[in-house]
Amino acid sequence: MKKFLGTTIFSVLSLCVFAQNEISYTVSFPNAIHHEAEITMSIPDVPAGNLIVRMSRSSPGRYATHEFGKNIYHLKAFDANGKALIIKQSAGDVYEIPSHGNHVKVTYTLFGNWIDGTYAGFDETHAHMNIPATFAFPVGMDDRPRLVKFDYKDKPQWKVATQLKPLANDTYFAPNFQYFMDSPIEIADYKTAKWEVKNKDGKIQTIHFIAHANDSQQTIDQYAEMLKKMVDEHFAVWGEFPSYDYGNYYFLDDVYPDNAGDGMEHRNSTSIVQRTPKIEGYEANLLGTFSHEYFHSWNVERLRPKTLEPFNFEHSNMSDELWLAEGFTQYYGGLLLTRSGLKTVDNAIQAFTGMVNSVLNTPGAKNFSPIQASRYAVFADAGVAIDQTNAANTFLSYYTYGAATALALDLRLRAEFKLTLDDYMRALWKAYGKPEIAYTIPDLEKTLSELTKNQAFAKDFFSQYVYGTDKNDYAKLLLHAGFVLRKANPGKAYAGFGRLNFTNGKVVLPQTLIGSPAYQAGLDVGDIILTMDGKEIKTIADMDHVTAAHQPGDSIPVSYLYRGEEKTTRLIFTENPTLEIIAIEKTGGTLTPALQKFRDNWLNSQVKSK
Repeated sequence: MKKFLGTTIFSVLSLCVFAQNEISYTVSFPNAIHHEAEITMSIPDVPAGNLIVRMSRSSPGRYATHEFGKNIYHLKAFDANGKALIIKQSAGDVYEIPSHGNHVKVTYTLFGNWIDGTYAGFDETHAHMNIPATFAFPVGMDDRPRLVKFDYKDKPQWKVATQLKPLANDTYFAPNFQYFMDSPIEIADYKTAKWEVKNKDGKIQTIHFIAHANDSQQTIDQYAEMLKKMVDEHFAVWGEFPSYDYGNYYFLDDVYPDNAGDGMEHRNSTSIVQRTPKIEGYEANLLGTFSHEYFHSWNVERLRPKTLEPFNFEHSNMSDELWLAEGFTQYYGGLLLTRSGLKTVDNAIQAFTGMVNSVLNTPGAKNFSPIQASRYAVFADAGVAIDQTNAANTFLSYYTYGAATALALDLRLRAEFKLTLDDYMRALWKAYGKPEIAYTIPDLEKTLSELTKNQAFAKDFFSQYVYGTDKNDYAKLLLHAGFVLRKANPGKAYAGFGRLNFTNGKVVLPQTLIGSPAYQAGLDVGDIILTMDGKEIKTIADMDHVTAAHQPGDSIPVSYLYRGEEKTTRLIFTENPTLEIIAIEKTGGTLTPALQKFRDNWLNSQVKSK
C-alpha cells in the first residue's frame, strides 16, 4: 500500500492523542466451530448527518470486485446509551444510519469458511482474517487510527500474528484505514521461527516465519533456513531491504489440504495459504509462493503504480502496470530460487519455456498488449462470473505476459548494455520505491532511458513491447546464455484442441483458440467429438492416435455433436507450434566460455557479488 507511516514515530504520547478519535473493534469467536465471528465497531466523534457504514468490495493485492458484504448478518447499531438506531440498508454491503448521536456502536456476525489470501475463515483451530473481508468501516473517516482487540480466552493456546502494532491486552494498532486494510491476521496455535537481517544502513530488522501447519518445530526451523537463502537473493537484487514498519516482516503460512490456496502480498507481511497435508515433504512445492510474495515487499508495496493510489475499497481497482507489478515479480520469484540453489537451472528453463510459449503462441498475446492484459485483471483476478467469456482468445495473464517481458528485457540489457534487470529494478527502487513516489508508465520508460543512456532503446522497447504487441526475438536472446529455442515437435501434426475434457465417455472440446486448426474448422467449446478420419473417438488417446498418424497439411473429416445435432467438418492439421528451450550442449552444440559466463552471471547466486 502507499506510504502509511512516513517518518512519523508512534510514541505512547501520539497514541494517547489518537485515542480521542480512533475507530475500535472487538472480535470474539463463540461459535468458531460453525465458522462465525462476532464483531463490534465503536465510532466516536461521529459528524452530524447520515452515517454510512459498509463492507469493502475490493482487497489489497486483488484487482477484481469481491462481495464481502454477503457474509455479514445481524448488523445492528446503537448510540452511546445503548439505544438501538434505525438502519437503512441502501445496497447489499452499505448501511445508512441517518439519525445518531456523537458515538455509534455497530455489531454484526461474520461467517467465514474460505481459507485463502482474500477471504476470512474461522474454525476450532484458527481465525484467519483478511481485513477487507472481516471489518465493516465508516465512510469518510480514512485518516483515523484503528484499534482491534481479540477475545479468545476459551482458546488459551491461540496466539496472534500480524503486522499491526501490538499494544497491551491483545489489542493491535493501525495508523489509518489504508494500513489497517492491508494487515492480515492469523490467530492459531502456530509454530514460529525468526531471524534478523541487517540493512545497508546498519538497521537490524526481524523476519518471522509463522506456520499454522501439522509439522514439527524441527521442520519449521529447517524451512526457515531455506527461506533465509531465498531472502538473501532478494536482498542482492535490490541492494537493501525495505524499512519494515516496526522493524518486522511476517510470513503468515497456513497449510492444510482443504484450504483454498493463495498468496497475497502486504506491506510488511504476506498471507500464504497452501493446499498440502504439511510442509514436510512439500518444501520445494511451496517455495515459489514465498519467493513471489516476498519480492512484492519491494515491488508493489513500495514501488507502486499510481493507478493503485489510493486503493479504492468500494469497487475494483484497474491498473495499467500489472505486467511489471505482478509479471516482473513472477519472473524473479522463480529466478531467485534458482540463484539461491533451492531450484535447479532446469526448473528455471522450464518456467522460461512456459513464458515464451505463452507470449508467442497465444491469441491473447498476439492481439493484445501487456497494458491491455493488465486492465483485464478487474475481471480475471479471482473475479467471479457465471457466464462464459472469450478470455482464452482475448487475454494472457499479466503474470505470464509480464514475466516474459522481464525475461526479454533482462537478456537484452545483459547482451546490449552490459547491464541487468537487477540494475533496472534498483534504479526504479531508488527513484520511486524507496521514497514511495507512485510511478506511471512514462516514469518506467524514463528510468530505462537513464539507465541505458539510450533514449531510443527505451522508447522503442516500450512502444513495441509494452504499449504494442510486437514480440522480442527470444531465440536470439536465449542463445546469448547458451540456450536454444526450437520447435518441440517439429514436423508433427497439430489439431489445436487444447485441454480436452473427458466426461461420461465423451471427448468434449474446450474453447478453441483463434488460428488453430480446430477453430478454423468451426469447432468450439462444448462440441463432442464423435469421429476423426473415420475413426470413432471414445477417449483422448483415440484422438491422439489419429493426430499422430498424420502430417501437417493433411485434411481429415471430423464428425461431432453440436447441441445434440450431428455435424461434420474438415480439419487441416498444421505443424505443432509448441516450443522448447534446451541447453546448447544438449543439442550437440558447444557451450563456449563466453556463453557459460553469460549463463552463470544470469542464473547463479548474486549474494557475494552485490
